[in-house]
Amino acid sequence: MKGKIGLVIGLGAGYVLGSRAGRERYEQIRTQWMKVWNLDPVQEQVSRVQDFAKSQAAAVPGAVWTGAVKVVKAVSKSGTPGEKLDGAIDATKDAAEKVADAKESHDSPSGGTMAPAKPVGSEGVAPKNKG
Repeated sequence: MKGKIGLVIGLGAGYVLGSRAGRERYEQIRTQWMKVWNLDPVQEQVSRVQDFAKSQAAAVPGAVWTGAVKVVKAVSKSGTPGEKLDGAIDATKDAAEKVADAKESHDSPSGGTMAPAKPVGSEGVAPKNKG
């Protein structure tokens, strides 16, 4: 998927930079893009994605921070190097489990996942009968 996106971006940039019209064609493309970008359905989806990303990003850092603090405390305790290592390993495993739990709680249906997007202009259109 990343390769396809990169290819499209590369082709678009090559077209704009290599065209004889140059800046003028770039401005036409940019104007059309801004018209599409400012459409209400597009902005609704942008808002939904931003809200979703914020909700996902809020849970994991707290679990990571707590885990890091536990690992540092385990390493800072007095004892033999082996005991410190064992404590750090245990704390790391616990922290990894908490991060996974935090991620799973946000990936569950009640944890803020996004509903599938509806195609633009599909409101009020009856489904086609295949058969």
